[in-house]
Amino acid sequence: MRVRTTAALAAVSSLALLTGCGAADMTEQASPFANAQGAKTVTLSVQSWVGAQSNVAVAQYILEHELGYRVDTVQVDEVPAWDALSQGRVDALLEDWGHPEQEQRYVKDKKTIAPGGDLGVTGHIGWYVPTYFAKQHPDVTNWKNLNKYADQFRTPESGSKGQLMDGSPSYVTNDKALVKNLKLDYRVVFAGSEAAQITQIRQFAKEKKPFLTYWYTPQWLFEKVPMTEVKLPEYKEGCDADPKKVACAYPHTPLQKYLNADFAENGGKAAAFLKKFEWTTEDQNEVSLMIADQKMTPEDAAKKWVDSHESTWKKWLS
Repeated sequence: MRVRTTAALAAVSSLALLTGCGAADMTEQASPFANAQGAKTVTLSVQSWVGAQSNVAVAQYILEHELGYRVDTVQVDEVPAWDALSQGRVDALLEDWGHPEQEQRYVKDKKTIAPGGDLGVTGHIGWYVPTYFAKQHPDVTNWKNLNKYADQFRTPESGSKGQLMDGSPSYVTNDKALVKNLKLDYRVVFAGSEAAQITQIRQFAKEKKPFLTYWYTPQWLFEKVPMTEVKLPEYKEGCDADPKKVACAYPHTPLQKYLNADFAENGGKAAAFLKKFEWTTEDQNEVSLMIADQKMTPEDAAKKWVDSHESTWKKWLS
């Protein structure tokens, strides 16, 4: 189950500035280009985290510069994105972390959404501590020892308990249930957005302070702040079926693409290209690092990646 949310977005050129904004309900807000009669346009759904923005940046660049499409992008919450995709308000969603209820409703039952294939990237959510702290206290990487370190992870925001830092309060996570069900002396504290969480992590790291945070791979920040995962109870199929009773780790999830069913069938070269769009974690992180750390615009980052990886993306056009 993937776990983030997003906000209204007009163009991919603004992506780097909008990570972590408030949410918009796309069931009420259509793209001005979606379903435009006779127009050679594609509308892509964009999530707020930079890896997903990297997918869209590269896809948009190739659609526009190689296939001659006009691309519109709209940022929207994960679950409403499925509604928008079903209704044809957006044509494609390029990074889904697993929404079984929506998949059952729209793909299997209503058949208004079609699978678009693997993105090529495997996602994983977990709890992490800075590697410098893990080297000093190796046993912290076992969840059973977290209470031993609760005092060291305390912050003004967490009060008398240790802090488990999450991103946005609108993220769908298992963390509060995990803290309760594993009887951990911690409080989940929300940074507010991915960008705010990154800022806080980097500040902790600069001061060499201990911290415990919800985080995920792939993510470019690991190259700047090495972090070590805390091993939670082993994930087994179905252990997260009841959100209130979750007491296991997050799964490793092969990330998927989804297309509006009509677009998948009648979207021509654009649909065929998006179905073939598949790259590696290293590819995604390369673009993400350019956007988030080097402060390049998504378009410039996409162009730089496209210019140096022709052998990869040419296959998506064949």
